[in-house]
Amino acid sequence: MKFLLEVTMDDAALTRDPAGELGRILRYWGGHLHHYALRPGDGSPVYDSEYREVGRWRVEDQAE
Repeated sequence: MKFLLEVTMDDAALTRDPAGELGRILRYWGGHLHHYALRPGDGSPVYDSEYREVGRWRVEDQAE
């Protein structure tokens, strides 16, 4: 399996403070790990601090 996190960096909040926004995204996602089995097919949208969708995370089989 592999875990993939994709975030579009040209979003307004990410352009203003990329390290701060990415840190917030990672903290928020990490705090919600217990909601997921983390099996292939699991995933969810990723939002910036203004609650706009800026990416997605997912778990895939290595074969994909």
